[in-house]
Amino acid sequence: MAFEELLNEVGGLGKFQILQMVLALPLVGIAACHILLENFTAAIPGHRCWVYILDNATEILSPDVLLRISIPLDSNLKPEKCHRFLHPQWQLLHLNRTFANMTGLDTEPCMDGWVYDHSLFSSTIVTEWDLICDYQSQKSVVQFVFMAGMQVGGFVYGHLSDRWLVESARWLIVTNKTDQGLRELKKVARRNEMKNAEATLNMEGLRVTMQEELEGAQTKTTVFDFFRTPNLRKRICLLLFVRFAVTVPLYGISLNLQHFGSNIFLFQVIFGALTTLARCLALVVLNYKGRRPTQILFLFLVGLSILANMFVPQEMQPLRVALASVGISCVAAAVTSYCVHCDELMPTLLKAKAFGLDAIVSRCGAALAPLLMTLVVYLPTLPWIIYGVFPIIAGLVVLFQPETRNMPLSDTIQDVENTETVSREANEKDFYIKVTKF
Repeated sequence: MAFEELLNEVGGLGKFQILQMVLALPLVGIAACHILLENFTAAIPGHRCWVYILDNATEILSPDVLLRISIPLDSNLKPEKCHRFLHPQWQLLHLNRTFANMTGLDTEPCMDGWVYDHSLFSSTIVTEWDLICDYQSQKSVVQFVFMAGMQVGGFVYGHLSDRWLVESARWLIVTNKTDQGLRELKKVARRNEMKNAEATLNMEGLRVTMQEELEGAQTKTTVFDFFRTPNLRKRICLLLFVRFAVTVPLYGISLNLQHFGSNIFLFQVIFGALTTLARCLALVVLNYKGRRPTQILFLFLVGLSILANMFVPQEMQPLRVALASVGISCVAAAVTSYCVHCDELMPTLLKAKAFGLDAIVSRCGAALAPLLMTLVVYLPTLPWIIYGVFPIIAGLVVLFQPETRNMPLSDTIQDVENTETVSREANEKDFYIKVTKF
């Protein structure tokens, strides 16, 4: 790769590149924090129906007694969150506290609103708009709208950034802005203290070094180029499916911390630390095991941990948190593995467009993840079944992609087609040798 040679001359990983990463990380972190805030701004606190005799009375009886005669118990012998007795049930005062057979008693929905537990959250969008009981699905719709807004913002501000932000030296060169591109390369060399490189960089050497890329850039590329040739079409379609399938459980777990227990503040700290470690671990495994095995391993672990958690009772919170920790760690590692594989599978001239498609599909998955929670009205475990099945299918799909570890990167569409052909012929030859060995 010609431009890779130029980058090595000006400093492949020096002060300039490190500074770029340091400046970019806070922006990425801020965006992630806005998404994770949904766990707190949309938290569902404990609640029950508002009852006059209980919440606006001056009776001598204690609140526990009034609660018992006003609110029925659920299957776990806890006060119901969405129903109340039609009339005070004074006879319950004479029964055993564990008496749970209240099926014959008349109840009604919360006609006068709810009373919320404000000990943990003083206010959330749930308490402000009463997004509970029959209206609980609207919480997921609100989260969907937020994620859909990110998609729109990606289109708008992505377009604006093309005009307002400084472009990379490579982009400037391949778009015939060689003078400006050369200045940017010299700036990088100066920041990285590569004095010899800055002195030797000139227009003639640049044109000779990047001759192939400059010739390839003369042909205008569009998104439709991904689908004109069979091998590139296969690669992009499989990649986009894997991206979608891994994003859905990522946000399914990240936006539903309350599903695993009540201390979501502790969960957020634990999950944040685990995802950071998992991403670093993924890079190590990628180097030793390859791109395909690494993705398959982590994707299968994501799916299995989510599906296994459905069979763990709510009372076994440590086990539920442990399985959720495995799930969030592996999904973070799977995303990192996918990004490396995607970067190596796409030809250089189409990488920017590939990342654009990748971002669109990723945001679609992020928007769908909270919307799937509306399915709890049909079956409480249905969203989690979908969250668990998606990554398992994605793991199987990865098998159809080529391995790219220690393989040369493709610059053009033709390179992709030639690579696939050479790889297929090599596999056929290897198979022939093994069959005819004896």
